[in-house]
Amino acid sequence: MNKVTIVGSINLDTTLYLQRVPEPGETIRIQKLITSGGGKGANQAIAAQRLGAKVAFIGAVGTDDVGQQMLNLLRAAAINVDGIAQLADHTTGQAFITVDEQGENRIMINAGANTAFTPEQVRQSQPLITTSDFLIAQFETELKSTLEAFSLAKKAGVKTILNPAPAIASIPPELLALTDIIVPNETEAEILTGVHVYDEKSAQLAATKLADSGVSIVVITLGKAGVYYQTASQQGLIPALRVKAIDTTAAGDTFIGALASVLQPDFSNLTEALLFGNQASAITVQRLGAQDAIPFKDEITPD
Repeated sequence: MNKVTIVGSINLDTTLYLQRVPEPGETIRIQKLITSGGGKGANQAIAAQRLGAKVAFIGAVGTDDVGQQMLNLLRAAAINVDGIAQLADHTTGQAFITVDEQGENRIMINAGANTAFTPEQVRQSQPLITTSDFLIAQFETELKSTLEAFSLAKKAGVKTILNPAPAIASIPPELLALTDIIVPNETEAEILTGVHVYDEKSAQLAATKLADSGVSIVVITLGKAGVYYQTASQQGLIPALRVKAIDTTAAGDTFIGALASVLQPDFSNLTEALLFGNQASAITVQRLGAQDAIPFKDEITPD
């Protein structure tokens, strides 16, 4: 069983399902509203735990009712929450999501406590990091805290996975130097490299640029087109499974959590782990919500 530690975000998601996004100044009626646990970090933690890993979390919530609700959700999922700070002077993060009839989402975030925990708080949770097989981070928290976590991981021989989302124009070189696997989607890959990513050839160009920055393994998720991967010795496109998507929220998070749950620390089963991630995320997009949509391991059919 892999041990996975997440440094990341915790949000309460409010999702609005509607036929289409309204035009400026237009009022429309929504079809459904749901609230659920979310945040890229928490979603990835839930996915990794449900799909077979032992998971710990480093992050922050407020001392408000929402924060307690989010902590309870993570505890109920058997995730170690010892590394989650409760900050009295910040609200818990929240995300507001619209999903149209094609299953495409648009997300607006109030970061709250997610951007308030510090490198010192990361250092206080050092044992959670150094006893892990994999450390995962995203960009919904402060870069300085992620950099501290990756530095501690690298010194301990722990493999690092960076999900550069939401994308930023330039990742600090010192963070890339500490990254073993980077997992952007096609939009994030374009922002990072300037390459318009839409197929295998363009994904290869973008991946090569990212690899040139020192990252050992590049994995670019391409939605319906599948997943492109590139290492020093191999590359390829793993096709997506053909399913009808009704909500793509947390699909990428499910993929990353699934990948970390089964990947060997020496990366020897990389293609099998990527296929497992594809299978898991294909289930997620057929369900509503974020964490509520993430599957359990016994739902994945061996290929």
